[in-house]
Amino acid sequence: MEIAQLRKIGKRLKKEILLHLEELRNAAPIGKGASGDITHPIDKKAEDIVIEEAEKLKIPLTIVSEECGVIDIRGGGIKLLLDPIDGSRNALSGIPLFSTSIAIVDGDTIGNTSLGYVINLISGDEFWAIKGGGSFLNGIPVKTQQDSTFKVLAYEAQTPKVDIPVIMPLISMFSRARCFGSTALDLAFLAQGAISVFAVPSNSRSFDFAAGYLMVKEAGGFITDLTGGKIEDIKISVKSTTSLLAAGNEELHKKMLEVLCNQKRN
Repeated sequence: MEIAQLRKIGKRLKKEILLHLEELRNAAPIGKGASGDITHPIDKKAEDIVIEEAEKLKIPLTIVSEECGVIDIRGGGIKLLLDPIDGSRNALSGIPLFSTSIAIVDGDTIGNTSLGYVINLISGDEFWAIKGGGSFLNGIPVKTQQDSTFKVLAYEAQTPKVDIPVIMPLISMFSRARCFGSTALDLAFLAQGAISVFAVPSNSRSFDFAAGYLMVKEAGGFITDLTGGKIEDIKISVKSTTSLLAAGNEELHKKMLEVLCNQKRN
């Protein structure tokens, strides 16, 4: 697959999701998806659009998605790892910050991600990365933060009373901290140099971060789990999860790991 094909999907997503946004927000949940989370009509609508467009490509694909699980198209092939709406609670609450994340994975692990695409469904900003070819925002090459200044830290806290104490030593080092509510966008913002560090102490699923993982790597950043462990070997599946620690450069990343290590010792 090529980025142009993913951008075509993104264009349709932005148009149709925004057109029906109010009715999708107000509609009742429709059960649980393959990941175990509640499926809302906005999630299903976005997923249906991606599947329809993928089928039009007439190439063998295996879609791995938060809602439908695993679907083989034309017998299956390279994996299209999909989070239809990343930031569902934002979308349902009226907070204008949510996205669709698509990663193309030619293999069975995160390290095999070859293309990553994230579209901000409100602003229309498109972030993408090509393995070995760099990261881009709306077609313009981007780089992560190059210095080691503690500027902005972003984080995700699924259970605040449990998660925030784990990363409080990191938060306290920064002049600003943000919780945007969309892991895919957090990683995209880090790739463009807008934030310095992104931390997820709880478990993030592979379809949440695969596209963003490639963006961070291709933009010059570092990304591991919260202990510094590699995430490249994590299997592509609906159930695979990991904590995340991403930073704009190696020095920043090392400093964050040192702080977390010291916290454990104390």
